[in-house]
Amino acid sequence: MKIPYNKPFIAGNELTHIQDAVENGQLAGNGKYTKLCQDHIKKVTHSGKVLLTTSCTSALEMSAKLINLKINDEVLMSPFTFVSTANAFLMSNAKPVFVDIRENTLNIDELKIEEKISSKTKAICPVHYAGISCEMTKILQIAKENKLLVIEDAAQGFCSTYNNMPLGSMGDMSTFSFHETKNFIAGEGGALLINNPKYFKRSEIIWEKGTNRASFFRGEIDKYTWVDIGSSYLPSELIAAFLYGQFEKADIIKQKRLQIWNYYFERLSKLEENGMVKLPVVPNNCEHNGHIFYILTKTEDERDNLLNFLKQKSIGAIFHFIPLHESPMGWKLGYKRGMFPIAENISRRIIRLPLFFKITKSEQDFIIRTIFSYYEK
Repeated sequence: MKIPYNKPFIAGNELTHIQDAVENGQLAGNGKYTKLCQDHIKKVTHSGKVLLTTSCTSALEMSAKLINLKINDEVLMSPFTFVSTANAFLMSNAKPVFVDIRENTLNIDELKIEEKISSKTKAICPVHYAGISCEMTKILQIAKENKLLVIEDAAQGFCSTYNNMPLGSMGDMSTFSFHETKNFIAGEGGALLINNPKYFKRSEIIWEKGTNRASFFRGEIDKYTWVDIGSSYLPSELIAAFLYGQFEKADIIKQKRLQIWNYYFERLSKLEENGMVKLPVVPNNCEHNGHIFYILTKTEDERDNLLNFLKQKSIGAIFHFIPLHESPMGWKLGYKRGMFPIAENISRRIIRLPLFFKITKSEQDFIIRTIFSYYEK
């Protein structure tokens, strides 16, 4: 039995919608399916404005442009995240300033944020790891007191909530991913959500290559032209059509992923009770979306040995991020090993287990039995 870490899937009418997009005669972005996807995201998140993008990376880059970052501006974030979180702001000449993470949720430690704020700090970018929310009440309070913007990196958090508020609805703006490894997929794809009306109009201009084309299509002007910076952030209608097919089955997809997640948790709890591993922590005020199921081993050696053991059984378990401050680019920015001990420790002990829409109960049972057999050796 060979079990990959992830497997793309078709949930319903994705291919029918792609054919419809072709027959409608518009494959460029901002057509029928772009609008349907944006309407769905807006309904789920109660956000002010939604723009579908080519990726979450693109959405983060747009957010950096929107807030007019200048050389030496700083954006606070976790070092335990994908490179796009830092790259987006670095490409706008700002510096990513890292804050260590909480040991329980693996999210930015909100109690360590204030000590990193300086006169150069422009924004906080909380990353909702594994679809489990950061402690947003405290983060929003800090931002308000220090007149900072909040940009949620909710790449993994679509359909998760915090205090019954959808992730993506709390910051000045936020970003989602619909990469093939996420819960709802389009191959590549993302979205920028803008909750601060101050950024509504300019977000469309940046999205439309720096032009006022969106206003032209709404009949607000008789021609469009270049008015600001921007780039090609619109996905094609093919991407949007596939994604809309996923959104039509959103409740089924979320329910299935949570069932898979819960089955892992229930079956592996005995290992945690016996002190062998640690399992994910979901705070009581958070509803997650079943995005990632991970275990934390006691040591790095144990993690590596267990990963090799799973690999020998053709199970596609993997570790996750190397903390950004420990990367070659992090070193160029002046960071050193040892600066964020919790992120470093977690990164050396984490194993993510296969979790995808069409994983079977027998495949999960095989994974679980294999993990138990490792600890029973």
